Amino acid sequence: MKQIIAMHGWSSDSYSWQPWMELFTSKGWNWKNGERGYGNLSPSMPLWQKEDKTSSKQRRVFIGHSLGPHLIPKTILSNATDVVLLNSFGRFLPLGSKNRSLKTALLGMQQRIGTTKEKEMLFAFLEKASFPQPIHTLDSDPIHTGLSICGRKRLQADLDLLIKTSGMPTGISMAAKVLVIEGEKDAIIPPESRRLLKVELEKYLQKPFSYIKVAELGHCLLLPELITQVYNWLEG
Repeated sequence: MKQIIAMHGWSSDSYSWQPWMELFTSKGWNWKNGERGYGNLSPSMPLWQKEDKTSSKQRRVFIGHSLGPHLIPKTILSNATDVVLLNSFGRFLPLGSKNRSLKTALLGMQQRIGTTKEKEMLFAFLEKASFPQPIHTLDSDPIHTGLSICGRKRLQADLDLLIKTSGMPTGISMAAKVLVIEGEKDAIIPPESRRLLKVELEKYLQKPFSYIKVAELGHCLLLPELITQVYNWLEG
């Protein structure tokens, strides 16, 4: 049995996986999405299906974008045979002099949620996340379609979680096969945070992780060809 659980990042939703789901399900993969419920979708968290004992090889693949790997239960990661990290991180706030200014900016974002300055703040974030593509390429996310009352509370709580991240996502199996993908133009994840994640994975995993750096792409990795690359990596 070939299963995938995918988890979106902060301020996004499970609709972002639609092109991925279409490709993988057409190839015989079972795809499920995690959902935080910031907008009009209800929060949900899938589980791995029970293994098919007639299958010779079980594949349980977790794909997470940005904060996504920190938003799921440990048991999902610990039982994943393969892990794909898309513009993700372990510790978000870098060590050193840039820590204080970035933390102050994040706390400012958190305080604006639910105020008259919320929309301006969220669209400024979305503009950075979509860069170098224009912001209108992300028109189906909760920021565009509207946050729910409970969604705003989750958005604040998850931003607090992001601020407090201190290491790589909890639960990844040491034996897992891991692929790290980074957009060269990512304007959200600090370079030092990206570097630290790779250092931690190198020390922790039993086998070297695979790495793809995508030129001219930013945080949201808006490139259909990337989906095919991930598919080929998993099947290869």
